[in-house]
Amino acid sequence: MEDVNRSVKRDRDAPPATILIAALVAAIAGFGTVYLSFAPSDNGPFASSIKQGEEEGAAPQGAAAGQGPLAGLNKGAMAAFVARAKPLDLGDIGFTDADGAAKSLSDWHGRVVLLNIWATWCVPCREEMAKLDKLQSELGGKDFDVVAVNIDRGGSDKPKSFLAETGATHLSLYTDPSGKLFSAVKAVGMPTTLLIDREGREIGRLVGPADWASPEAVSLIKAAIASPPSA
Repeated sequence: MEDVNRSVKRDRDAPPATILIAALVAAIAGFGTVYLSFAPSDNGPFASSIKQGEEEGAAPQGAAAGQGPLAGLNKGAMAAFVARAKPLDLGDIGFTDADGAAKSLSDWHGRVVLLNIWATWCVPCREEMAKLDKLQSELGGKDFDVVAVNIDRGGSDKPKSFLAETGATHLSLYTDPSGKLFSAVKAVGMPTTLLIDREGREIGRLVGPADWASPEAVSLIKAAIASPPSA
C-alpha cells in the first residue's frame, strides 16, 4: 500500500513540463486517431456516427457512398473517400494562378473538379502529387480538372520547384498563401481533397493521401463526370 501511495504522490508532484512531454509522446504515438478525433465542424460528421452523417448529408467513413452515382465506389484505394448524400454549396472560393491572377471556383463551372490542398512541407503530398498528375493526364479536359492549390506562405518558387521535382507536368500551379481556402472548406489536415460537381458543390472528400491514379479513383471520377445535374 505504501508503494502505491508513493507512486500516486510522485505522479501528483510531477512538474508540468514532464506531464506535457508525456502527453505529447502519447499524442504522437496515436497521431492517426488524434487527427480524426480533433476534426472540427464539417468534418466531424464524416468520421463520427452514421446518425450524424445522415443528419449532415454525409455518409460515414468506410460506408457505402450514398445512394447516388458514387454509391459503392469508396473501396480499395478510395476506401477513405466520403461522399455526401446531398451536394454542399461551397460558395465562390478563391486563390491565384502562377501569374498571380485571381481565380475562383466559378472559373471551372460546368466541369467536375478535384480540389487538392497541399504544401511543400507536407511529406505525403509529395508522393500524392505524382498520382494527381497522372489522373490529370488521363482524364483532364473539358469535363474534368485537377486543381491543386498550394498554401505555402513563402512565395511561389518552392511550390514551382516541388511540382518539377515530383514530375507533375500536367498540373497547373495555384496558390493561396493567405490560408483562407483551407478555412473555407473546413479542412483539418493535409492533404485534403474535395470532389466538386459541375455546379461548384462538394459531393465528397478524402482526408489524407490517396492513390488518385488507381483504378478505383478513375472509376470514382468517371462516375462523377457521368452524373447528371442534381437539385
